[in-house]
Amino acid sequence: MALTDLSTLGALKDADYQVRSVKDEMRANLMAKLRAGEDIFPGILGYEQTVIPQLQNAILAKHDIILLGLRGQAKSRLIRMLPRLLDDHIPVIADTPLNEDPFHPVTTQGREIVEKHGDDTPIEWLPREARYGEKLATPDTTIADLIGDIDPIKAANERLTYADEEVIHFGIIPRTNRGIFAINELPDLQPRIQVGLFNIMEEQDIQIRGFNVRFPLDVMMVFSANPEDYTSRGNLVTPLKDRIDSQITTHYPKTIETGISITDQEAWQDRADGEAAVDVHIPQFFREIIEQVAFEARESEYIDQTSGVSVRVTRAALEALISAAERRALLNAEDETTVRISDLMHVAPAITGKVELVYEGEQEGAEEVALTLIGRAVRARFNDYFPNPSDKEDGRPQYKDVLNWFSQGHTVDLGQDMSDTAYADTLGRVDGLQALVEEHLSPETAAETRVGMEFVVEALHQHSLVGKEVADGGQTYDDIMGSMLSSIGDGGVPGDYDEDDFNDDDDDDPLSRYR
Repeated sequence: MALTDLSTLGALKDADYQVRSVKDEMRANLMAKLRAGEDIFPGILGYEQTVIPQLQNAILAKHDIILLGLRGQAKSRLIRMLPRLLDDHIPVIADTPLNEDPFHPVTTQGREIVEKHGDDTPIEWLPREARYGEKLATPDTTIADLIGDIDPIKAANERLTYADEEVIHFGIIPRTNRGIFAINELPDLQPRIQVGLFNIMEEQDIQIRGFNVRFPLDVMMVFSANPEDYTSRGNLVTPLKDRIDSQITTHYPKTIETGISITDQEAWQDRADGEAAVDVHIPQFFREIIEQVAFEARESEYIDQTSGVSVRVTRAALEALISAAERRALLNAEDETTVRISDLMHVAPAITGKVELVYEGEQEGAEEVALTLIGRAVRARFNDYFPNPSDKEDGRPQYKDVLNWFSQGHTVDLGQDMSDTAYADTLGRVDGLQALVEEHLSPETAAETRVGMEFVVEALHQHSLVGKEVADGGQTYDDIMGSMLSSIGDGGVPGDYDEDDFNDDDDDDPLSRYR
């Protein structure tokens, strides 16, 4: 017979059932999973050597825990996975509000039931998912929400004093007795509400309207907070901070590879639905560019770093990139396509709503900041595949044919809705461009060759070697020398670059001012 088939207190006794506290239960289950080599927190990437070992240590130590980190660092996801360490089911006295242990009832109601029925006390089996409670801290959260309040109508009807526990309407923390309770963004609680948590965490009693009511609550408390708020200068009551046993600091992905894995796991990429579905190909360097955008944002002078740059940015950006290619293919009646560098402009809306700008960023404008971050990301990842155009000795000479082609007055016009055929024809006219891509990028398909060619042109623009004009319908690349010289009125005209233009290290290098 399974334990969950037992329905009375006497049956539990006959089965020699042993009740454990929540923290003892989690500790024992974690120990068993670690010994068996199980993945304790599946889907949590990048924390294998940092956050997860610290969290496991805290559980083994039977600590209350706070996860301290910026937005989008998987704090809530980690907290919501903690119930995996609880038993599948535990026995509780039937029809009691606080999930009471049949062997040790904590309320008057529970004790009266056990005294009345003895070994025939009816029990229910509470599943682990019902043993988790959570509250987002907001300024309007009250003690009544978390702990409870007096029910004056019940007190009057039954002629009970306010000191009698029978008149208490319990809040969500007592109702999570024998479980895990989480409070997200802890410093957002009013200080007087934070004070109300003191006794729950240390003495296991609660005080309502000045009346002490002792309940040996069995609750593991878990919190999350932003590091800036979790200081003496923030909104945190110091004695509460002192009562939290383990403080664990989360972080953003430390490598591009980890970021790619997280985005690949979280983003919606499988668009194969319906008869009109488009097969969208994403070369690896595009995934790197998307992740690099987040890395650039986390170092940008335009972004408020105290708010952070969530990994949701890269998820939304990749989805927007795929959608841009998908839409373009549908307009051109194409069954498959490959994402393009010019599709990256459609990623901006996925960035602007997820970052907080400082004053300088607000002056620039949210969309301009987003496009700047994308441009920096393109430039950063380009140098992993191609020679650095800023290196005048070894790098720039390899782009001589391409730059000379632009210097002769040629332009590349790329419409945002351009068909794959027109796109290939336009880029194919640029001297030396395809050979450069085939040598350094090693593309697997003709489509990857084409987007690699645009990658080169955009990177040369980001290195200030090729001009670019952006319009609503697309973008045009042209010679930067002619346009710059014309703009300063020195009478310069576009012309071929000779060998000295690429090897001269002195200040007369005609391209030095545009690097």
